[in-house]
Amino acid sequence: MRWSSFKYLFGQGIHSMFANRMMTVASLGVLMVCMLITGFTGLLTANINSLMGWLGSQNEMVAMLDRSVPEEEYAGIGKQILEIEGVQEAQYISKSQALEQMSGDMGEYEELFNELKGEENPLYAQYNIRIADPSQTKAIMDKVGQVSGVERVHSPESLIRTFLNVQRWVQAISWGLVLVLGIVSSVVISNTIRLTVFARRKEINIMKFVGATNGFIRMPFFVEGMSVGLLAGLLASGIVLGGYGLVITKLGEYFVGWEQVVNAVVLPVELVWPWLLAGFSTFGLVLGGIGTMASMRKYLNV
Repeated sequence: MRWSSFKYLFGQGIHSMFANRMMTVASLGVLMVCMLITGFTGLLTANINSLMGWLGSQNEMVAMLDRSVPEEEYAGIGKQILEIEGVQEAQYISKSQALEQMSGDMGEYEELFNELKGEENPLYAQYNIRIADPSQTKAIMDKVGQVSGVERVHSPESLIRTFLNVQRWVQAISWGLVLVLGIVSSVVISNTIRLTVFARRKEINIMKFVGATNGFIRMPFFVEGMSVGLLAGLLASGIVLGGYGLVITKLGEYFVGWEQVVNAVVLPVELVWPWLLAGFSTFGLVLGGIGTMASMRKYLNV
């Protein structure tokens, strides 16, 4: 296709958007609402995944070692734990170290623990175990418990399981919303193009009689549909990113003293904006193309 023809058809598509401005605004509004819901749901899912990754890096189970086992054998127990698939780190904490940590946490009551030092120490030697995948907590916990010399194992399994269930539900809901809202958006754009086709049916018939090709006739409608989709994507990106930045600011103000945790868990705007902008733009273009194809196939005999 020559540049002059492409320029003419592109101009016709843009002109059709303004000529049918009411339906264009309606399509734009519905598309933006669909993308806003999809965008905020997607960001929620991404941040929950980030939270699960952070929990995985912080998640520790504690293996209490049998007091009847000689202390010189504890190193061998640690090697067995590290051989378990999924275990990233196993840090040994002696009875005296455990007592020092506990007394340090008690602040002004630290002196009360002085009498428990030495042979009177009631605490267990232990291994603090860090795992790679929080979803494998139960399986790894069972394997650690079977290691000879491990008396019992403690882990925040119920908390991890709750977060995993939330993660699965959010992912399922987000993908469901993307599918449903994509179909709704395609139908809206299809109806907009359908009205445009109906209004220009005589012009289209004349173009066919003088030998215009199917591609020549379809081009303005594709320009219109995809332009609406792209514009909706750009506007929705700006709104979502602005709202997301505001939420991050409010979180920083609300969780005073927890800035390090918030920064580690919440994805920064600088990281998400390229993906969001590219995703919304592509999503809008694809929906515009699909909606145009659906309406042209049914109502144009070309």
